[in-house]
Amino acid sequence: MLLLFDVDGTLLGKAVAAHRDALHDALREVHGVDVGDVRTTLSPAGRTDGEIARALLLAAGVSALRIDERAEAVREACCRAYAQLCPPSLADRVLPGIADLLDWLDTREDAKLALVTGNYEPVARLKLTRAGIGRHFPAGQGAFGSDAEDRAALPGIARRRAGSGGVRYPRGRTIVIGDTPRDIACARADGVRCFAVATGPFAADELTQADEVAAGAAELGPLLEAALAA
Repeated sequence: MLLLFDVDGTLLGKAVAAHRDALHDALREVHGVDVGDVRTTLSPAGRTDGEIARALLLAAGVSALRIDERAEAVREACCRAYAQLCPPSLADRVLPGIADLLDWLDTREDAKLALVTGNYEPVARLKLTRAGIGRHFPAGQGAFGSDAEDRAALPGIARRRAGSGGVRYPRGRTIVIGDTPRDIACARADGVRCFAVATGPFAADELTQADEVAAGAAELGPLLEAALAA
């Protein structure tokens, strides 16, 4: 079973301040825009970094063409800034029970772990390394905000990377695990299952479109065990 974990709100809690500041620094460096002054109702939860950057820049009056032309520069600047701003340790940001859950899944020959997150890949990798859980998610696997601005494209990319012989990993053996309605929507867009956890900004009753909903890692473990056994 391919288990595609989101990062913020699913594996880590309250680890977004430096990430937000890095993205804002990148937009200032590349576009000369101070997005701290931009008025927007945008909720970043479940969005890709590129989507967030685009929304902020459009609100600041930057053209879509200029956003497209400088998207790579923004990504590179954000990753550089985050490497400087990320705290030396994020171990205290690992959500309760997650470390034990990942250790258990690593003992299972029938579980394959990867990430599906809106974070740019270097940002996601550094977060998890400094949280002490990066070893569970192998390089070359998963899908990230640096792969596509549209989160709906990410599960398919992750399945392609997990597949072999040019054949994507089967939809029926893939589960997205996340904490927002957008995690659910991206799973639905690719025709795979989603197990939601109410450890982010959304309560359990806001995640009922998922196949399963857990309060946290303690409830998620038995749900995954049942799925692996099926």
